[in-house]
Amino acid sequence: MWRGIGVLIGAVAVWLVVATIGHRLMCAVWPDYAAATPLLVFTLPMKLARLALSTVSTLIAAAAASRLSAARWLPVALGCALILLFLPEHYMIWHRLPVWYHLTFLCSLIPLTILGARIGGRKSDNRDRIANAK
Repeated sequence: MWRGIGVLIGAVAVWLVVATIGHRLMCAVWPDYAAATPLLVFTLPMKLARLALSTVSTLIAAAAASRLSAARWLPVALGCALILLFLPEHYMIWHRLPVWYHLTFLCSLIPLTILGARIGGRKSDNRDRIANAK
């Protein structure tokens, strides 16, 4: 249980690191995006790029977590933790971005953590399942 909680905290940190690196890269290579960021005046391609970055960050964090812990509750807990982390921020900026953007981001977190956990599933778990099936 404690290992799973530690992995959960680490997965949130992985999400933040991946998203921060991706955001900084987008700012470095996309001057219009960097200019739009402080005021949140994003064009549609910018919004889609942000959602894509969130998707990648979520998949990587969930895959990393599933490699470190076999706790079955971990993917959903990670999705819930991310929702709890980002809900206050999205509430504060709700009027600055379209509703579809907020809903896409928030509603995708749990399904993406489940998918990421499946993608990153521990190899030893698969071997254990095969061995136990025989």
